[in-house]
Amino acid sequence: MAEREIIWHLPGFCYFRQLNYAVITLMEKYPERFREGYRIGSVYGTFPGAIWNGGRVVMGIAGKKDIETTLKLYNSKGVPVRFTWTNSVLEEKHIYDTYCNLIMRLADNGLNQVLVNSPVLEQYIRQEYPNYKLISSTTKRIRNMEKLKEELEKDYYLVVLDYDLNHDKKALEAIEPYAERVEILVNEVCYPGCDLREQHYLQQSRLQLEFDATTVFPCPNRSTQRTFEECKKRPAFISNEQIGDYIERGFRNYKIAGRGMPIDFVKESYLYFLVKEENQAFIRGKIDELISQFQNTRQVKKQR
Repeated sequence: MAEREIIWHLPGFCYFRQLNYAVITLMEKYPERFREGYRIGSVYGTFPGAIWNGGRVVMGIAGKKDIETTLKLYNSKGVPVRFTWTNSVLEEKHIYDTYCNLIMRLADNGLNQVLVNSPVLEQYIRQEYPNYKLISSTTKRIRNMEKLKEELEKDYYLVVLDYDLNHDKKALEAIEPYAERVEILVNEVCYPGCDLREQHYLQQSRLQLEFDATTVFPCPNRSTQRTFEECKKRPAFISNEQIGDYIERGFRNYKIAGRGMPIDFVKESYLYFLVKEENQAFIRGKIDELISQFQNTRQVKKQR
């Protein structure tokens, strides 16, 4: 495992900005405390209020200065920002959105990335913003092997595997020749085979377009505890004990879920997957220290 570089993709570049920056900083400062050969390959998510966003509804707005500051925060560390432009109900009229195009122009430096789902938006991005690496989103829900192979034959930088296939031995064997271009979601909180997941993605896409933050999706699992310990019990979860088998097969890219989840869920996910077990308490303390410093600095700036 130590001989191969293993790449991790973290959620919520806006909402978990302080946590993500703390982890990236600590990986630089204390590399011996983290699992050998691991690095951060991207931070994914959206700036609030962007109508191209999919997967989760994110309301609000970010000004130009805030966008530039966030991009610089990650890019200065060599970490790409990956936009979740996976709204699946977009029409041609939506691709000219001023705000989303502003974001794309500000981030157009050859480092940053885009998750795609909508064909009309993907075509537009390929034409207007060719410097971006495009990633095929798990929101496409591709579970048919022939279709999955077709997707992997296309010129995507990566293809995010549907979590229903996480432990499907035949599927993993079939796509092993493409392993370096596959990204695996290791801590999905939903249950495999959920019949409502595609409807949920469609609903979230429509709500993002309508700026509707109040309508709730009737998910049968809404009452389930939203903790990392509960997530570890889910059938699609890939444990640290199991992940070595995936790495040996050549799978190098792993995605940590967390958009829309509590910050403690995300922090515990990072500690579990990225940090050596004997160092987790130490790094947890350092994360809390750094976040406290960030918040104090921000408060002082506000008071000036």
